[in-house]
Amino acid sequence: MLEEKILSDYKQAMKDKDTLKSSVLSFLRAEMINVAMAKKKKSLEDNDVIAVIRKQSKQRQDSIEQFTKGGRAELADKETKELEILKNYLPKEIPAEEIQKIIEEAVVSTGAGGIKDMGKVMKEVLAKVGAQADSKTVSELVRARLSKPAV
Repeated sequence: MLEEKILSDYKQAMKDKDTLKSSVLSFLRAEMINVAMAKKKKSLEDNDVIAVIRKQSKQRQDSIEQFTKGGRAELADKETKELEILKNYLPKEIPAEEIQKIIEEAVVSTGAGGIKDMGKVMKEVLAKVGAQADSKTVSELVRARLSKPAV
């Protein structure tokens, strides 16, 4: 589904001679093919595609930081435009307040008492939020919640 949408958008970008979008989607498709080959599958499920897009987005964000620090504004702008193209394919993110509520429910249901229970809480929270939240953000919020004493 998502993989097919990316392919059709890639074809349309080629027809429209949109070099930036076509190069971003071409690179993204290559990464998806690599992941599919590694998993010995013909095509990827949406969750796998989203994981590839998140990885690409993270790389773009890191590049933007580095280029900004290095005073290379033109390269940072290019990476920012590429990041915007990638974000169009990601599901809408759940707000942090909503994630906090899910974390509280998970802490109660797992009976987590401290940071040692982080794995159990993370597993339950990630199962509920799925691809709608960045796992790094969830991890930070869970760590913060488990570090403070229970109310």
